[in-house]
This record gives sequence, structure tokens and C-alpha cells, in this order.
Amino acid sequence: MTEQTPQSQLSSASKNGQPLLEVNNLKMYFPIVKGLFGKISGYVKAADDVSFLIQPGETLGLVGESGCGKTTVGRCLVRAYQPTDGSILYRLADGTDVDLAKVDGKELRTYRTDIRMIFQDPYSSLNPRMNVFEIISEVLRVNEMCSPKEMEYQVADTMKQCGLRPEYMRRYPHAFSGGERQRIGIARALVTSPRLIVCDEAVSGLDVSVRAQILNLMEDLRRDMDLTYLFISHDLSVIRHICDRVAVMYVGKLVEVADANAIYTNPLHPYTESLMSAVPIPDPNLRDRKNRIRLEGEVADPANPPSGCYFHPRCRYAKDVCSVETPVLRDMGNDHIVACHFAEELELTGVRMS
Repeated sequence: MTEQTPQSQLSSASKNGQPLLEVNNLKMYFPIVKGLFGKISGYVKAADDVSFLIQPGETLGLVGESGCGKTTVGRCLVRAYQPTDGSILYRLADGTDVDLAKVDGKELRTYRTDIRMIFQDPYSSLNPRMNVFEIISEVLRVNEMCSPKEMEYQVADTMKQCGLRPEYMRRYPHAFSGGERQRIGIARALVTSPRLIVCDEAVSGLDVSVRAQILNLMEDLRRDMDLTYLFISHDLSVIRHICDRVAVMYVGKLVEVADANAIYTNPLHPYTESLMSAVPIPDPNLRDRKNRIRLEGEVADPANPPSGCYFHPRCRYAKDVCSVETPVLRDMGNDHIVACHFAEELELTGVRMS
């Protein structure tokens, strides 16, 4: 297999069509400020040279341990953060591209109606001083997208799509359950008829039964409204259920990107293998506790990462080159992209499907 830069692997992966979103070499560094005079002593590299693309109509899962930079990437896409470097190319309906990383001011407001976000906590993400109508319609009002009368009809219609009763639109968030609050959050994201939705741990704060209902709702909405999702989660069972492709992050870097089935059954990166070993298996006859991989050591510090491959201090397959040379993302065939020096040699274990 030939080595490829992120840009070239993105080009090969997009041969099936033009992507809706193309992220190239995205970096988000947060300064570490110390001392009385606020001297910058270093940077936390929350996202470090991240590149991927999202095709129209698909759901791309972004997974990894807590603190790996998943949420930071999502917030860069909706421009809650100004990226330190890199490009976020968003394809408009007329076929032209705009770099969201370089857009600012009033112009940015236009694209925020196209790219929306669903937050993790259905309690803290809703303003308790606003009723449901005010919460859902706020983006319509701020962007002057319709008249007050049309606004009420649009909010009612969106609430119906999300399984909420429109007659409750004058109630406040405290009157709703956690699942209903998350439906309000989904309605708030959908009311502008967006094309791309960033879901940041959208179901992790819900009970299992409610989680299944929300996931089924999101699948129905994707089909009915022709939506595209970036689904950020640490729950590998949820990712397996809803995602078409999966991108794996470790300490701010992408280490593997592939079709969801390939990631789960045939991982090529040792970190992905360790994640897959933690996926619960419903059938007790297939459970084998000996296959559980327990990583030694601590997650690398994004403010002071190790040399070479960031994962090498915890990797049971690491060799001398891993501590010296940083692996680049390579296409191993079938758009299975991995950053590992020994991806061709390793025989890794995935999830047992049957």
C-alpha cells in the first residue's frame, strides 16, 4: 500500500461523489496561560491535523475516549470555535464550496442555519426561562427567516415531526421528561431545514429505552428530510447501530476511518482493536472475557504528547520506529484508512458478529 497525505486520501475516498463537507488538516489549539501576566506556556492540541469528509445523506461516526477531541472537532464545524488552522469546505446547493474556517461575522450566520448541532445534555442545553416555542423559534427570529405567524406554523410542524404535541409549545422545559427535552433539542436543530447536523453525544444522557426511541427518530428524520449526520459518541453500540462510516480519534488525531462494518469486524489499528474489545455482546454464548484488551498506562497528554505515534506507550505491538516516526494516514484499500506503521502485518481481532 502506498502512503498518502490526508489530502490525497480524501480525494480517493470521494470518488463515489462530491462530499457535502471536506475537512483538511484541521487544528484547534487552546493556549495554556500561566502567571500573573498571562504568559502562554504551551498549547493543548485538542484537534491536531484532522482530515475527513462526509458524503451527502450518510452518517459518519466519530469515536474515541473522553478527551480525545471529538467534541472540539464538532464545535469547529459549527464554528462555535475558530479553528487554529486548516480548512472546512462546505458544498453549497449550487455546487460551489465555501471554507467555513475563514468565514466570519454576519456571513457566518447564513451557514449556521444549514449546519446545526444537537447537544448532549437535554437539561442544561435548554434555557429554563424560555418556553418551547421561544426555544425552537429563536433561530428563525434571529435570522429573520419568516414572519411571526409563519413561525408558529413552522414550529408546530417541526414539533410534530419530532414526536411532540404542538399544543405544549407554551410550556417550559421543566414540564418535560429527559427524552422529551431531547426531542425539543432535535426540533430546534431541524426547524431551519438544515443539511448537516452535528450530534454531540445526543443520546448518552438518556435511559436505554428512550435512547432507542431517539435513535429511531433520528434515522426516520434522516430518511424523510435527506439529512447528513456527524454522530459523535463514546458508545460503540450506538455507533454500530446508526452509522455508515466510522472515524476513530486518539489524542486529537485520526487513527482509522472506514466503513462501519469493516471497523467493527476488521480493525487495522491497535487502538481500534482495543475499543472493539469493549463492545458488549448480547449473546452469552459468544462472550469471551479473555478477548477483553485492557490498555496499560494513561492516555497521552494533548499538551505534551509523546514523540512518534501518540499511541505507542500503550500499544502491545509497538516497535522502535513507533516512538520516533509519526505514522501517516494510508488507504489500505476499499477506502479503509489507517495511521499505523504495521497495519499490513498485524492480525487484529474485531467484534464477533455471529
